[in-house]
Amino acid sequence: MMAAEPPVSPDKRATAALLKSELSRPDKSAGMERLNELLDGVLGADGPAGEALDWCKCLLAGGDNFEDFCQAVRSYDNATLCGLVWTANFVAYRCRTCGISPCMSLCAECFNQGEHAGHDFNMFRSQAGGACDCGDSNVMKETGFCKRHRVKSQSCAPSIPHDLLVMSELVIPRFVFYLIQSLRDGYSEPATDVTSERDLQKILQVLDPQISFLEDLTKMGAAMRSVLTQVLTNQQHYKDLCCGPGENVCAKSHEKYLIALKGSGLAIPEEKISSGVQESSPGTSALTVQDVASGKGTPDPSDSSDEEEQDGRQCVGKRKRVKLSSSTKDQSIMDVLKHKSFLEELLFWTIKYEFPQKMVTFLLNMLPDQDYKIAFTKTFVQHYAFIMKTLKKSHESDTMSNRIVHISVQLFSNEELARQVTEECQLLDVMVTVLLYMMESCLIKSELQDEENSLHVVVNCGEALLKNNTYWPLVSDFINILSHQSVAKKFLEDHGLLVTWMNFVSFFQGMNLNKRELSEHVEFESQTYYAAFAAELEACAQPMWGLLSHCKVRETQEYTRNVVRYCLEALQDWFDAINFVDEPAPNQVTFHLPLHRYYAMFLSKAVKCQGIELDSILPDQEMLMKLMIHPLLIQSSLSEIHSNMWVRNGLQIKGQAMTYVQSHFCNSMIDPDIYLLQVCASRLDPDYFISSVFERFKVVDLLTMASQHQNTVLDSDHERSMLEGALTFLVILLSLRLHLGMTDDEILRAEMIAQLCMNDRTHSSLLDLISFNPNPKSGVIPGGCSFESMLSSVADFKAPVFEPGGSMQQGMYTPKSEVWDQEFDPVMVILRTVYRRDVQSAMDRYMAFLKQTGRFSGNPWPPYKKRSALHQDYKGLMRLLHCKTLHIVLFTLLYKILMDHQNMSEHVLCMVLYLMELGLENSPEEEPFEEESAGQQRCHDSWFPGSDLLCNMRHFINYVRVRVPETAPEVRREPPASTSSDSSPSGHNSGTAQVFSLVAERRKKFQEIINRNNSEANQVVRPKSSALKWTAPGSTPQLTTVILEVKESMLSLLIKLHQKLSGKPNSYSPPWLDDPDCLVQPDLPKYAHGDGVTAVERILLKAATQSRLNRQSIDEICRKTAPPTPPKKSSPAEKKTLDKEERRQKARERQQKLLAEFASRQKSFMETAMDIESPESDVAMEIAASEQQVSEAICDCVICGQSGPSTEDRPIGLVVLLQATSVLGHRRKGSEPTKLPTMEEEQIYQEGTCAAVHDVKLSILQRYFKDSSCLQSVSIGWEGGVYVQTCGHTLHIDCHKSYMESLKNDQILQGFSVDKGEFTCPLCRQFANSVLPCFPSNNGERWQHHSHSSKSLRELIREVEELQEQLGTFPVSISSETNLSKEMEAVMKDIKNTTQKKYTDYSKTLGSPDNDFLFMYSVARTNLELELVLRGDNLCSGGASPAGKRSCLNQLFHVLAMHMRLYSIDSEYNPWKKLTQILQNKSSESNNDDRAEVPLLFRDVTSLLLIQVLTMPQPLRKEHFVCIVKVLYTLLYTQAMISLTLKLRAEERASWRESGFHKRSSYTSGKSWEALLGFVISELSAGKIYQDEETEGASVTSFAVWSLQSIEQHLRQFCLPFLRITSLLQHYLFGVDIPSCQEEDEFAALSSYLGLLPPALQESHHFLSACCLDWPVTDFDLLSQWCSELALFSETHPEQVNVLLVHDTKWELPHLLQLPEIYNTIFQYYHRKCCSVCTKVPKDPALCLVCGTFVCLKGLCCKSQSYCECVSHSQNCGAGTGIFLLINASVIIIIRGHRFCLWGSVYLDAHGEEDRELRRGKPLYICKERYRVLEQQWVSHTFDHINKRWGPHYNGL
Repeated sequence: MMAAEPPVSPDKRATAALLKSELSRPDKSAGMERLNELLDGVLGADGPAGEALDWCKCLLAGGDNFEDFCQAVRSYDNATLCGLVWTANFVAYRCRTCGISPCMSLCAECFNQGEHAGHDFNMFRSQAGGACDCGDSNVMKETGFCKRHRVKSQSCAPSIPHDLLVMSELVIPRFVFYLIQSLRDGYSEPATDVTSERDLQKILQVLDPQISFLEDLTKMGAAMRSVLTQVLTNQQHYKDLCCGPGENVCAKSHEKYLIALKGSGLAIPEEKISSGVQESSPGTSALTVQDVASGKGTPDPSDSSDEEEQDGRQCVGKRKRVKLSSSTKDQSIMDVLKHKSFLEELLFWTIKYEFPQKMVTFLLNMLPDQDYKIAFTKTFVQHYAFIMKTLKKSHESDTMSNRIVHISVQLFSNEELARQVTEECQLLDVMVTVLLYMMESCLIKSELQDEENSLHVVVNCGEALLKNNTYWPLVSDFINILSHQSVAKKFLEDHGLLVTWMNFVSFFQGMNLNKRELSEHVEFESQTYYAAFAAELEACAQPMWGLLSHCKVRETQEYTRNVVRYCLEALQDWFDAINFVDEPAPNQVTFHLPLHRYYAMFLSKAVKCQGIELDSILPDQEMLMKLMIHPLLIQSSLSEIHSNMWVRNGLQIKGQAMTYVQSHFCNSMIDPDIYLLQVCASRLDPDYFISSVFERFKVVDLLTMASQHQNTVLDSDHERSMLEGALTFLVILLSLRLHLGMTDDEILRAEMIAQLCMNDRTHSSLLDLISFNPNPKSGVIPGGCSFESMLSSVADFKAPVFEPGGSMQQGMYTPKSEVWDQEFDPVMVILRTVYRRDVQSAMDRYMAFLKQTGRFSGNPWPPYKKRSALHQDYKGLMRLLHCKTLHIVLFTLLYKILMDHQNMSEHVLCMVLYLMELGLENSPEEEPFEEESAGQQRCHDSWFPGSDLLCNMRHFINYVRVRVPETAPEVRREPPASTSSDSSPSGHNSGTAQVFSLVAERRKKFQEIINRNNSEANQVVRPKSSALKWTAPGSTPQLTTVILEVKESMLSLLIKLHQKLSGKPNSYSPPWLDDPDCLVQPDLPKYAHGDGVTAVERILLKAATQSRLNRQSIDEICRKTAPPTPPKKSSPAEKKTLDKEERRQKARERQQKLLAEFASRQKSFMETAMDIESPESDVAMEIAASEQQVSEAICDCVICGQSGPSTEDRPIGLVVLLQATSVLGHRRKGSEPTKLPTMEEEQIYQEGTCAAVHDVKLSILQRYFKDSSCLQSVSIGWEGGVYVQTCGHTLHIDCHKSYMESLKNDQILQGFSVDKGEFTCPLCRQFANSVLPCFPSNNGERWQHHSHSSKSLRELIREVEELQEQLGTFPVSISSETNLSKEMEAVMKDIKNTTQKKYTDYSKTLGSPDNDFLFMYSVARTNLELELVLRGDNLCSGGASPAGKRSCLNQLFHVLAMHMRLYSIDSEYNPWKKLTQILQNKSSESNNDDRAEVPLLFRDVTSLLLIQVLTMPQPLRKEHFVCIVKVLYTLLYTQAMISLTLKLRAEERASWRESGFHKRSSYTSGKSWEALLGFVISELSAGKIYQDEETEGASVTSFAVWSLQSIEQHLRQFCLPFLRITSLLQHYLFGVDIPSCQEEDEFAALSSYLGLLPPALQESHHFLSACCLDWPVTDFDLLSQWCSELALFSETHPEQVNVLLVHDTKWELPHLLQLPEIYNTIFQYYHRKCCSVCTKVPKDPALCLVCGTFVCLKGLCCKSQSYCECVSHSQNCGAGTGIFLLINASVIIIIRGHRFCLWGSVYLDAHGEEDRELRRGKPLYICKERYRVLEQQWVSHTFDHINKRWGPHYNGL
């Protein structure tokens, strides 16, 4: 735990021991004197620091070794708390199930040792630092303690012997004082400029060892901590040392200390003048000076009272003077600090030096000591004001904020402690005062309403204090202590505090005022709104939610009444301060009304939880009118902003409108606003309220029956959206029940459904979007039980899926169908959408549901949803639906829609009908007895007889007087003659409705209310102000009054609308004529979903059901209705505009249709062209591909579009992607997958991989044999091979070149580098980087395919040999440089450059042609092997391969063959002769060349095959190919037998040798292998091949006895890989399809396909593998020749034979590492693991998923030659392809060459979601499907095609 100390000189230890013994005596005085003398010298100001530390350690240990002393003290540790302190970025845990405080956190060790299975926990990265709470029962339940802290260990720890710590008690006070003196000396005032800040940093660096020493002492356990507590809190020590005899105190440092203390109180004379707002001005700074008395000094009562009178200076705004209640006695916060102990001064310097991390950690490490904790908390509160002042000045406020909260969260999360400090140190007063002081420094005059005379001040959101959230730590502490019930109750009981707090909140009321730009666009878009919204949420709303959580029961009524009372007072002050009467100033809006929201939320709580009568806490009508204005203004402004009326204010105004309704803000902003409006509406006159709404939305002038009107306040192009906005607002106001009686569960359900209807959601986004009460301490825990159960009741889980394009979906929740059917609520959706498109999205999804379930096929309207019952107190809200003003508006709008007036829309109609339906659903209690004439008699008014919607619906209005412009068509029409002789008894008045002015109506009502409320004196004043500002809209001169004939009622208008919407005459027939039952149950499901027609039918049915007279009226109208005459087009101009609209609409529809058609075409093309692995769509492609292989004549160029054959002059090429690959090299033998190590013991060994095995073999061969021969005996390319793939599209090579030129000039390319030859296929956009020329098929078939010839094998062998002699001949002569040959050379160069030099250079002599030769046939091998891997490592499925449509192997073989034939094989070393002839033993073999050739039995047969085939002259005939295969099969078979003999035990070998010898006499070639096996054993026994095995004994081999079947099986398995590769080669060379077969018949199928199996045997199932053998010369002679080479080699190097022989040809398919089930397993092991290169813990650790290597991502520490570690590893491990798991983010990153992309995560949480960056910290589990997809993309090399977002990494990963 301590660093190794330099050995301390013996005399120090001796002195220490001596002193200790002296001090242990009863009389200590001599010892004390000597000790003090010594310490005065050692701890002097000029002594070296290191020396002082050594002495202290020595003295503490009393002459013992300091390490031993530490151990000894630690053994007496009896702490029950963990208390481990951590700093930012530490990974900790939080368990909500075990936590009492929401801030509870645990270190990983305590968490893992506790029992939290099944709990609601998460892992998190600490932002500010923290401490482990394990063992603290105040913060968490004891059941969650870990094993170490569960035991109350006080009892079992022995008590500490006194003499152990005797020295500590004497030395530590001196050491602490020495530290304090150093801190004093180092400080220089003032620390404003950067240099002095740097000086502070330097001093801290110098003092680092001393502070670390103190920190280390705290880690010794409880015994040492109690000594430290004693030292730090003992006031006597402090007094003695700081104020003791003169020589002890350094006078200079004390002076510095006094200077530093100067600015530590709040009330400082200098600050009054210097700060911009004079100290006493806003009336709150004086407030603390006043009655605040201190326990620490007696204040002079006179000075505070004088101060109040002296407020003569003009200051920024005057407000009522606020006095804190007399209980506030804490003067200390005002005065200069006075320190009485080391702890107090240490904290003081910690603050002065801006909370150095080491000091913070030391102070926190002490917290497990309970006495210290209490003392420290009190000291912290004492310094609270000073902390605020330092924080405000700090340049590093972010870091400092984090450190402050790091400390305060440990202190204030404990309720008991918080309560104690509140009582003893006035914590609440201190906090509120400090917050108030902090905000006072950035106040400005409010410009809201009356700019000149306003007395209101608000915070300036542009100030750094708000912009940088500097207030956050203080507000956070305040919220934290308010979460404790005992503290919150104290706050709510204290009237003085409430007044001060409302004062604080009013600073935010009306901040960030927006003024609408009318002329030109604003120059600079201010972003202050971020600060404003954050401030309201954090400083106002969150404390509000904290307080509300304690007002849940009837017993707390008093608290609510207190808050409401002071809130109303503050609001009244605010209205007075801004000079508000009744009209808001135009073109202004502020979104910040925290006082309104406090009032609203406490009202809601009072009615919902505490049973308070609403009326008992409501103000008078006039105040209600004022209260509703500003929230209503925000609603109309939202509509204006969405109508683009604020467009000149820039984007930020839209940002504000969105933030206001956004999920984190909505329930602290828009919800309380709407609730407050609902309360006002339920208590004010409904006509007044409705007219106010339309006036605020500026659409009063639009509400006229005339076809034309003039709007004085709104442009006509904004009218439609503003009208829609007004109606939508009314619908929301009347439908929403969030605060009007819904239970919490119903609210949660409604919120959830609204979010799910907009889009399918992931679990985390739902948690984020659903506006829980934002205060985390509110008790509603997101993700709590009710959330999960509610989610499962409304939604179905869709598991994560994959789309063919490769994009991965997360687990999503989608609404259940019954939710769509019954609970989809468009109103809630509109309220909760941030983007308008989400409403459309919800409607589209609703439409899709209706179509899918067959409920409705047209374009549906939003469904009407029944509302839950209103709480009794809010019943008055429904009066809005039954007031004449609304009815007149509804009638007018229905009429206008029917007559096609401009600016009407379907949305308007929809909302009008919605309001009518709401009115019918909420009709007033029983209708009075209906009489026929009742309607006529009760007609008191020119419009409607009463205020009941039911009656008014059937009331006919015959004529209406309207004011219209003189140009309107109505003016020219004659007034109807029958005006005066109207049938109505009350004369002219009842038939003609008067001009209706909403504004006049509102004025009238307002006046009435004012008269009721005010004395006569005010009557004269108030209306004037409003009359001046507003001229009635009717007063413009060019308007004239016209009488309009209407003769409609609402019912008749509805019936006509029905005809209009359905487009049929007489479309409506009352349903009750056919089915009288429908009146009994009007809620028929057939009316639940549909369009406007359905809505009209539903309303008519409801109207008829509720009233007999309405039913009769409807019947009558239906009888009368003639086909409606289409509304007369009023003027040609209007007709024109309507036609224009129609034409536009049609054009739009055509465009949509075209786009849809285009999209579907594109989709079908993408499916055929791009679908990476989908067998269905491949069939057509394959047919095409196979045709192409047969005739290969015609190709289409995808650039110029011409078709034609590829010629030598103008070659055509395939678009290909060349990539280096090491996939094959990572194959292993065992079938057990390799696991990722997650413990120290586990390791991954690379020796067993395919690449390693081949590497070893080649290097051993090169050690003993001739180099050129070695390089033809094996293949390379297992790592760093080149894989060629194509999308199948062709293009002229000259077209391609011009295409590349055009790409070079195109600057906006992303994702690939044209300079490196990269491009995307012009047709399918697949990534590519080269073009592979197609060989012209001018000389007949390229590879000749004859039928079986009758030639014997020997003839064919001779022909092959002759052909090989004349190697030079090549059809396209190289000498004549054609375009084709140039391109072939170019592509060969590309292929070589694809991989790194180290993967192509294996020869011992530089630049040897053998190297190129080896590389070329290995490319063929790599591509064949990978093709086989893609087919699943067998050919059972036959010709159709998954990559069949895109195979370019045929063309590739041509290019390779052409180049390989340039290298002639020296005929002397041509293995063909050795394979087919018995050679005479040459005596001269050892003469010139000292090295022999590689024996045939050591060679790789597949490599030999490729060499033979690719070097044959053209055209290659099939019979020659078959001949080569047959010859090589004999060699392969021999290798198979030899590998078998090595597996046999010695005695088995002997018996097989015997039986083979007997069989030999009856042996016929190609019938049985027994004779051959026996012969091979006897031949090899001659050499030393079996020797080493015999010495080891038979323990190596298995003990199963080899039967005939098992031997046959072994031989077949050994030969199969060769047969598979050969069959693929034949398939691509000659275009013959491979037959499909069962797995067990694969050997038979392939051997007959290759022509190895004699035709006679092809039918029989019982044949042996030996039947395929066809020996060119006698078998035993040939075998003997081959074996003798081995025997010869084994004489000299017996130990190498076994290594070089081919033992097993089968490799398992390549796999990525197997990952553990739970991500935490990986995370815990690797996130603190040290990198093996730089031995540090990486900042971003990563893991290679191919080989398990641990690397530093982006780490400069492991950079080599400008490549960071991940990039260089991807080149070494995957030849440029790397797959890395980022440990700290759980995501996978792919590196491909010079590009990289984020692939996604294979670990998902319980809800099927990724957790990138581990932000949520929930447990993650492996998603096997995703991992399979990742592996599939790796094996099939399709990363480039499937992942779309690539970027360059510049070698920096």
